[in-house]
Amino acid sequence: MGIFLFIVFVIVFIILGPFVVTNQQQAKVIERLGKFTRIANPGLSFKIPVIDRPVATLDLRIKSLQATLETKTQDNVFVDVVVSTQFRVDPNKISTAYYELSNPETQIQSYIADAIRSSIPTMTLDLAFENKEAIAVQVQQTVAEGMTSFGFIIVKTLITSIDPAAEVKQSMNAINAAQRQRQAAQELAEAEKIQIVTKAQANAEEQRLRGLGLSQQRQEIINGLSASINQLSQFGIDDTKIITLLMLNQYMDTLSQFAEYGNSTLMLPASPAGLHDLQNQIIQSIVAGRNLTNVNTKPNNAQQ
Repeated sequence: MGIFLFIVFVIVFIILGPFVVTNQQQAKVIERLGKFTRIANPGLSFKIPVIDRPVATLDLRIKSLQATLETKTQDNVFVDVVVSTQFRVDPNKISTAYYELSNPETQIQSYIADAIRSSIPTMTLDLAFENKEAIAVQVQQTVAEGMTSFGFIIVKTLITSIDPAAEVKQSMNAINAAQRQRQAAQELAEAEKIQIVTKAQANAEEQRLRGLGLSQQRQEIINGLSASINQLSQFGIDDTKIITLLMLNQYMDTLSQFAEYGNSTLMLPASPAGLHDLQNQIIQSIVAGRNLTNVNTKPNNAQQ
């Protein structure tokens, strides 16, 4: 019987004894006869048995609270705003956090709702997306000012999502797709325009160079014919014979070219009169070129 009483005494002493053990990052609220007396910090603390007792253990670590709120933007779009808030008990106001507020999460959500519904309705949907960080700062300031008096510290507040209705999302996606298609069409039209302009410029340059080459070719032919006539004239050959000889030479060269490139059609005057007219035209052209050459060389000869 005595041993049983001793064991019971030991158990009661341990339960109601003068020792209080508090874990790290925790704090215990100690009351004396129902009245707050002190805070037991991490480690071993002493109390008066039966008279002193721990009534609550508060966690001093940072906690996270996520709230989803529905509100309306300035352009009448209903959105769900997801807010994530990190908070903790102020180590210097542990008794206030315990005695002043019974449900801190609910109170924080109320402050968040008040801040969100006073800021987002003043913005359009696009502006709300662009100013998420500014809204988060405003919410944090509002919540921090309200919760400080209750012994809580607001560490960080984030706007993690602004989610409009599914119909609004589809409309926004359609608008973005139309804008991108219009931009792509403009880019394609601009590229086609550049291609057309570049091709036209290349064709123009080709025609210019071809005309320049043809002009130079004709000039060289005229110069060659004039030189040949002048050289043959020095031997006392008549101009008519010279022209006939040159025409024959050109005729043979033409036949040679037709034979070389495989041409099977040759256009010639249909009557001897036509050939005679062709000969007269060539003679007149060559004589005119010869006279022009003589005129151009007279001043040089006069100067000499």
